Amino acid sequence: MAARRIVITGTGLITALGTGTEKTWSGLLTGKSAVGPVTRFDARQLSARIAGEVKDFNPEAWGMDRRESRRMDLFTQYAVAASEMAMRESGLPIGTDKPHGYEPEKVAVIIGSGIGGIGSLEEQHKRALEKGFDRISPFFILQMIINMAPGHVSIRYGAKGPNWSPVSACATSAHAIGEAVKSIRLGETDAAIAGGAEASITPLSIGGFAVMKALSTRNDDPSGASRPFDKDRDGFVMGEGAGIVVLEEMEHARRRGAPILAEVVGYGANSDAFHETQPAPEGEGAGRCMRLALKDAGMAPEEIGYVNAHGTSTPFNDANETKAIKTVFGAHAKKLMVSSTKSMTAHMLGAAGGAEAVVSALVLARGVIPPTANYTTPDPECDLDYVPNTPREVRVNAVLSNSFGFGGTNAVLIFKRFK
Repeated sequence: MAARRIVITGTGLITALGTGTEKTWSGLLTGKSAVGPVTRFDARQLSARIAGEVKDFNPEAWGMDRRESRRMDLFTQYAVAASEMAMRESGLPIGTDKPHGYEPEKVAVIIGSGIGGIGSLEEQHKRALEKGFDRISPFFILQMIINMAPGHVSIRYGAKGPNWSPVSACATSAHAIGEAVKSIRLGETDAAIAGGAEASITPLSIGGFAVMKALSTRNDDPSGASRPFDKDRDGFVMGEGAGIVVLEEMEHARRRGAPILAEVVGYGANSDAFHETQPAPEGEGAGRCMRLALKDAGMAPEEIGYVNAHGTSTPFNDANETKAIKTVFGAHAKKLMVSSTKSMTAHMLGAAGGAEAVVSALVLARGVIPPTANYTTPDPECDLDYVPNTPREVRVNAVLSNSFGFGGTNAVLIFKRFK
């Protein structure tokens, strides 16, 4: 039996650049960052006072009334809204009573988050201390736990297949998509709604990352703070939002006339087994993970035209990711285009890989490479073509997307232009 092929037929994006796939895409092509001063709370006491906040989100626009949205943490609202976008675009039919409808038991929902409902946790803890622990919201646990994001999505669409959340820090949603792809390949499922969501621009979350010295402190220049691969980078900038894709077995998608954006052909997952926060020297684990994805795709390194880098704007990550790319791709590394869209969306943590999967699919479908914003001073340790500051109109046949996380966890996805 021929191997099952998996395609992307729907996308949903919520980022600091805007709510909706098209708003984010057009924002990326301006080459301008959406980072600004934190407005959600008084951040004056923190060393890092900037973030990529979503400013235009309205849950009611995506089918959540006020009563329903109050039961959800913001990260779950983002997941539901981005899933609604992706489902509208895809037109995925769930139910055998519909033309070309999928069996509900064969549709998975795999949506993760790196941190989950930390906003609700902080809010309810404050309420408990002020009013008593018997005054906590009855929805608190449901707001906090991460698997309520796929739970709400599966209930909304009647998807009765596997429904769960991977949690692997900043690799979370890339793992979610990769595991959904594996499930479809194995025939366990035929379609999936997959990705991630994050809403962790809160005092505790930003405070925690700040005292780790992981965040940029370029508070006087918010839009220039996220500067991956630039010599003057000084840390990542916290972002938020969601990135969701609808995945389908290719033949079924074609029979129903689905809009196919790209094919997912490779997935690699592994561990550095080295350090809690620092990548393995020379990007050893990241390099192995890229090789795993290439092997899974049955592709040679030379077939990749563009790498959507993890590119966090931290000194360690960017240098080690560059070394890993050079090791894996050899002489071809100098011909690759590499960019980090985190330079504009900021780092969406557990949602980053999902958002960047959508970007990778759009690169293939539309023939434009988003730039790395704020790239002004080259770093001798980072010496690849980072598509600086201006998008590049060029058609590529394959894209590799990197996602790495604390704990030494790595996930790599490969996408091909659908033919």
